[in-house]
Amino acid sequence: MFVYGINYDTGFVSGGSTTHEPFDPAVVARDMRVIREELHCDAVRISGGVQDRLELAAGLAAAAGLEVWYCPFTNDLDRDELMAFVLDGAERAERLRRTGASVVYLTGSEISMFTDGFLPGRDLTERLELFGDPVRMRAAIPAARAAVHEFLTAAVPAVRERFAGPVSYASVPLEGVDWAPFDIIASDAGYRDASNADAFPQTLAAAVGQGKPYAATEFGCCTFLGAGDVAGQGEPVTYGPDGRAVALTRELSRDEEGQARYIVSLLRDLEAGGVAAAFVYTFANRHLPGEFDLAARGIVRVLDDGSWTPKAAFHALAAYGAARRSK
Repeated sequence: MFVYGINYDTGFVSGGSTTHEPFDPAVVARDMRVIREELHCDAVRISGGVQDRLELAAGLAAAAGLEVWYCPFTNDLDRDELMAFVLDGAERAERLRRTGASVVYLTGSEISMFTDGFLPGRDLTERLELFGDPVRMRAAIPAARAAVHEFLTAAVPAVRERFAGPVSYASVPLEGVDWAPFDIIASDAGYRDASNADAFPQTLAAAVGQGKPYAATEFGCCTFLGAGDVAGQGEPVTYGPDGRAVALTRELSRDEEGQARYIVSLLRDLEAGGVAAAFVYTFANRHLPGEFDLAARGIVRVLDDGSWTPKAAFHALAAYGAARRSK
């Protein structure tokens, strides 16, 4: 059975703040009902770096009738801090699972990039600079893969002592994850754009054909004209030291219909390609309100006052979900 889902950010920690401010449980509860009742999603991937928020949002998602993919998504922790966070999350996810909720636990997300000590760099900014230097990146990958393997080899058995449901990890390709200890293979690199479109069918077939369920835990594109051609790249926006958006990096034209076509087309191809679960990225980018929505992958447009309004992608996904439900 194909699981149709969406990402929901409870707050990625950066610059002394998070990407979901203010965090209002009543708003989160409403969002979960919208995801279930209007988008007709089967599941939601709950991510973030504040443990109490993750647990609260996961509970609200389960109450709305959604399968929960519980995903710690931390930033600038060291390995010991990350391990403690992941194991704490496993205990919280198990408490939710024991209430009768359907829960999948992800033992972190893209840890090589966002955790100190896997890739060279004192912080995320320095680590991201590697992606612009292919020579340095190639040299850094073997050590990063070894460190990720060491961490996950220790983490997965410890997670299983605390959590009795399915276990996975939200990976990126550079990590070269050994999937033997996991129940589900999962990748945050579900993007298709001009750089990989020709090879995408073969890449997807290889991913699906590894002998375990495969989940595309992140895919989508921004809301500007041509965003689908660069879907796998970072958002065209600069941030200040407080983690807040400062300026768009170039002049952009709005194209909500293009975003909608990209998401639904790729979602249909993932479903047809044998993917077990696919999670659109994302419901809302609350750190990109107002004019910055052009650089947002959210399917709702966050307004300057913090409220949101549906974009074309929202309506397209609602139609997709409704059609699935009617079968």
